[in-house]
Amino acid sequence: MDLRWKIRECEHLAQDEWIDFRKCVYELPDGSQLEPVYNYSKHSYSIIVPVTKDGRYVCVRQYRHGIDSVTCEFPAGAIEYQPKGGTSPITYENIIATKEEAFAAAKRELEEETGFVSGEWKHLYTAPGNPTLSNSLMYIYLAKNCTRVSGQQLDNSEFLNVVLLTEDELKTRMSGGDFLQPHHLLAWYLSKDAGL
Repeated sequence: MDLRWKIRECEHLAQDEWIDFRKCVYELPDGSQLEPVYNYSKHSYSIIVPVTKDGRYVCVRQYRHGIDSVTCEFPAGAIEYQPKGGTSPITYENIIATKEEAFAAAKRELEEETGFVSGEWKHLYTAPGNPTLSNSLMYIYLAKNCTRVSGQQLDNSEFLNVVLLTEDELKTRMSGGDFLQPHHLLAWYLSKDAGL
C-alpha cells in the first residue's frame, strides 16, 4: 500500500515573512478524505551547543510565550531565507536552507546572542523539527573551545541573559529545572555522543 497522503485543497490562513499556516484537505491511502489538517512552514533554524575552554556550557535565558515562562537553553536562531521569485512571504519551499546557510546562521547566532565565538565546530544532526506539522529543519552544531570576543548584539525583540553552566549545573536544570526545550536536550545528548 502507498502510505503517502495526497493534498487535494490548501488554504493559506496566514502567510507572511514569519509563517505559512495552512488548512488542507488530504486524500488518505484508502481513498477517503481527511479535513481539516493544519500544517505550517517557518524558518529553518540552527541550535548550537557551545562549550568554553574550561568546559562550561554557554546558555541563554529568555521568555517563551508558548509556555509563559523564562527558560534556559542553548543559543539558537532562524536561518534567513532568500525570497525566491521576487516574493517575501514564507512558502513550503523557501525555508529549506543549504548547509552553508545553516552553518553561517549558527556562527552568527552564537556571537550575536552571547558574544562568544568558536574556531572548532562540528555538525551533529539535521532533521525536521516537527515532522507531524511542519517541514522546517533544525541543524544542530557543537562549538568547542568558545571564547568571548564581544558583548551581545541582540535584535529589537530579543531580551536574553547569558549564563555559563558547569555540566552538573546544566544536568540539574534539565532534571525538573528550566532547561525545557526538547530539541536542545537532544542537542546536548548528541554532543555527548560526539565525544564531548
